[in-house]
Amino acid sequence: MNEGEDLDKIIIKDLEVFAHHGVLEGEREVGQKFLISLEVFVNRFNEEQNDELEHTVNYVDICSFVEHIFTEHKYNLIETCAVKLSESILLKFPSIRRVDVVVKKPWAPIGKPLDYAAVEVSRCWHNAFLSVGSNLGDKEKNIREAIEMLNDNTTRVKKVSGLITTKPVGYLDQDDFLNGCIEVVTLKSPHELLKQIQSIEANLKRERKIRWGPRTIDLDIVLYDQEIVFSDDLVIPHPRMHERLFVLEPLEEIAPYLIHPVFNKSIAQLRLEKS
Repeated sequence: MNEGEDLDKIIIKDLEVFAHHGVLEGEREVGQKFLISLEVFVNRFNEEQNDELEHTVNYVDICSFVEHIFTEHKYNLIETCAVKLSESILLKFPSIRRVDVVVKKPWAPIGKPLDYAAVEVSRCWHNAFLSVGSNLGDKEKNIREAIEMLNDNTTRVKKVSGLITTKPVGYLDQDDFLNGCIEVVTLKSPHELLKQIQSIEANLKRERKIRWGPRTIDLDIVLYDQEIVFSDDLVIPHPRMHERLFVLEPLEEIAPYLIHPVFNKSIAQLRLEKS
């Protein structure tokens, strides 16, 4: 979810749910009371909604769904409960952009007087842009299968650019590439998304024998919201995206006004400078 997005919120405080979560066998067998609070972020309310329930998120439905999900399984940790609950809410209600969940455990068996033990998690939909390329085998089929594999329970493909044919870079003794860009919305963190695309590459028999060499499929995270990530295995924005027309041209097609968080320029501006 991009910073500065204009959102309103619905608040549900201390919904009581009886469930069977806990590390101790007695907790899982006997059960206990939990208190669940939510802050649900949705698109800004406006007058055009005409005061009709169908134009907002029904908190009666949310409470019923929360109770169902929270009592469906038994977990050792309330941390796990909170994560499962937050992701389930986002998947169930498409109009919800972000949810903050607090799970309180008033009867936590710690042998000390307390009001409750609790955990709080926040989850939201993130926008990410990926570059995709192939120059081995049936290139279009490879790219199509990669796009299909991106759609899973917590990542959804939103837009796909047209494909362009480009000359190889770095290692020149290989076939031309087909390149494109993909916009996804995802609940995954940057590193979780990286793990997903690496799994797709492995499934499509990507081999890393020669740097910038031929490949059945190549997937890279180009941008992730407006985040800047720098680690041993992942750098976002992609450090060479602004130098590569085979990234900028298809990216401009689906997101021309997207701002690069380091250069503070739109994709259209970066593409024009490179042309």
